[in-house]
Amino acid sequence: MNLRDFEEDNAKSCVIGSDVPDVTKGEPCCLGIDEAGRGPVLGPMVYGICYCPLSGQDRLKDMGFADSKTLSEEQREKLFEAIAGAGEFMGWTIHILAPNAISNCMLRRSKYNLNTLSHDTAIGLIQRTLDSGVNLQEVYVDTVGDASKYQDKLKGIFPDLDITVTPKADSKFPIVSAASICAKVSRDRAVKGWAFFEETESNKISRQFGSGYPSDPETKKWLASMVEPVFGFTQFVRFSWSTASKILDDKAVTVNWDDEDEDEKVATPSVLSFFAAKGEDPKQKKHQYFQERFLHSVTDFGS
Repeated sequence: MNLRDFEEDNAKSCVIGSDVPDVTKGEPCCLGIDEAGRGPVLGPMVYGICYCPLSGQDRLKDMGFADSKTLSEEQREKLFEAIAGAGEFMGWTIHILAPNAISNCMLRRSKYNLNTLSHDTAIGLIQRTLDSGVNLQEVYVDTVGDASKYQDKLKGIFPDLDITVTPKADSKFPIVSAASICAKVSRDRAVKGWAFFEETESNKISRQFGSGYPSDPETKKWLASMVEPVFGFTQFVRFSWSTASKILDDKAVTVNWDDEDEDEKVATPSVLSFFAAKGEDPKQKKHQYFQERFLHSVTDFGS
């Protein structure tokens, strides 16, 4: 798994995947989807998928897949190497959602919460797999939000696929467990190799940030020590999380947008007004095309 593209610019999300095995383009296939890093206030969230022929599901069981959260880092790394080594019948893709991108989505004017972001990411990965030529028939998804509503949503978009959305899918279906391994391993590597571009020779950034979860005292302590009064946090922090927002409220400089009050009192002039002669209504001026051809509006066609 080469994360170089993401490491070079960790402010942007990134999609990385294996080659598509030839066998998956012919035989009917199943696909599993799971994520890692949904809850932490630090680092990216990663969505992972794995897919293989339906005929290879017994082989998946023999490989010993389990929910990545129940495994040690060493066990997860070994299982990912097994996935990479089974490239003749098994493919994978990960979508790394940068912390910066997550917060920007969640704080935009139109409502766009983490569940919607998760759904859209999963939908994008399914479509990407279909576009790559995989003969996909069955999809298994670890739910985000209400399982039945999520399943209906996916079936509405992909009516030709047999889709199952359920809680704890990573412990029920080996193909989802494999996807969970891909997601967790890539997130672990991304966090461990995170490049703090805000760091300078005179301003070193501590890597002692704990688990990254909001409830972790070490994570809270690190966040409080990392606040820059004007610019806030590094790109490693999901600044839309309430934990980060509260620290910003307490430690960062308050920003007053003076022009907001002025805009309420004085109406902003139309852009057209800057191009019209004094006293002329810019909306009434004809376009040059009509002026050059002496074309006028007709209101009376005569008898």
